[in-house]
Amino acid sequence: MARIVQFDEIATGNDKVHGPVTCGYKIFAGPTSTILQLDTYGSSERQISGKQSQSIQLDTEAARRLMELLDRAFPGLRR
Repeated sequence: MARIVQFDEIATGNDKVHGPVTCGYKIFAGPTSTILQLDTYGSSERQISGKQSQSIQLDTEAARRLMELLDRAFPGLRR
């Protein structure tokens, strides 16, 4: 599990689109701000299908930065 505190742009040659998985989420009170937790679950091709695979947490500041990145990646998404 990881709590994101910074986003850094990376330059790689690997622009592969990954396969689809399900993402669960929960929202709860953290020590200083609200936390959004996102959990991804293994694809049907994995040895244990549906097992929690990765988990990330965002606090208010990380969510604000993620929204800026989403606006940049998907201009016009918000109306």
